[in-house]
Formats: sequence, structure tokens, C-alpha cells
Amino acid sequence: MEKLTVQSEFEIYEGLQELPEDIQDLMSLAVETRKNAYAPYSNFKVGAAILLANKEVVVGNNQENASFPSGLCAERVAIYHAGARFPEVRIKAIAITASSDKYVTSAPIPPCGACRQAIAEYEINQESPIPIYFMGAVGKVMKSNSLKGLLPLLFDKNNFI
Repeated sequence: MEKLTVQSEFEIYEGLQELPEDIQDLMSLAVETRKNAYAPYSNFKVGAAILLANKEVVVGNNQENASFPSGLCAERVAIYHAGARFPEVRIKAIAITASSDKYVTSAPIPPCGACRQAIAEYEINQESPIPIYFMGAVGKVMKSNSLKGLLPLLFDKNNFI
């Protein structure tokens, strides 16, 4: 038997004002996009903004449905939209923010497992890490330099070889 230790490292910013200017702008777009989320069932709104290497920004927000599995998270809406519009363009950064209509979300809220897996596909295909910044509605912002910090044991196309 052998042991495997997996560690992740994050940067923690006290607030938006500590972020690099381009990431502040990206997170501000995520916040604006979050406000338009369609979340009548959970009252939990998420916005995502993706900065591409061609300087384009693609946004997404969660879209719920009365048939719950039919909804889609903000991160996947944004990343699939980026893939559809700019299939050969590298993703430089993702900003994610989440809020609740019922309580204040002040802790950083990372992407769910399904969104982590979707982001992993793009990170693997572009063969370079994707920095991911995430926050609640207010407060600290966390950064993972790569999806592998959030999902260290990836399930990817190499599992089929």
C-alpha cells in the first residue's frame, strides 16, 4: 500500500478592490449577470464571466426549470457559450459569484461538481490552466490557479485510453 496526499493552494483576497483590475472588471460583469439569473425555485442566483485570450468576455447565469434536472448552472452556461462562439480560443480566467434572496452569502462559493467537470474538459483541451475566482455576494474572493485545485483527481479523456 502507498499513500497519496493531495493538496490545493488558494489565494484569498479581502474583497474586489484587491483583485487585479482586469479581474475586478470580470467579476463586476459576473455580478451584473448574476442579477438576471432565472432562479424562482432555489432563490440562489449565480453569475459567471469568462475572459478569453482574444479579449472577448462571455457571461452566463443559472437557469432553473420546474423539472429540476433540466436547469443549468451559470458556469456551464458561460463555458458552453464560449465553446460555441469561440471554439479555438483559450480561456484566460473565470469569475463566479453567487447570492441568495434569503440570506447574505459572504463566504466564497466555488463551482459545483458538474461545473468543475465541465471546466476540466476545457482546461485539458487547451493544455493550460484556467484561473478561477469565486465569491459570494459580498466579502472575500478566492482564486484557484487551475481547476485541478478544485478537482485534483480529474476524470478526463485520458481515462479512455
